[in-house]
Amino acid sequence: VTVNEMGKKDSTSFGKNFKDLEAIVTDFESREIDLEKDLPKFEKGLQLAEMLQKQLREIENKVVTIQKKFGVDEKAADSD
Repeated sequence: VTVNEMGKKDSTSFGKNFKDLEAIVTDFESREIDLEKDLPKFEKGLQLAEMLQKQLREIENKVVTIQKKFGVDEKAADSD
């Protein structure tokens, strides 16, 4: 569960957001783009990409916190 810009809980999962973004990209790659018609979809894609980046940063921060808690060296963890 994440908190969106309005401060409300957003239960949309990372996986669903990623699939939605993938669908938009696939759609754009498969046909001619109509700039006027597709602008809202493009904007939605950018919003999804921003949300995914934020979720990844949050997950990365949690991993680092867990590693520090258990004394795991980040370089050692990266080499696995």
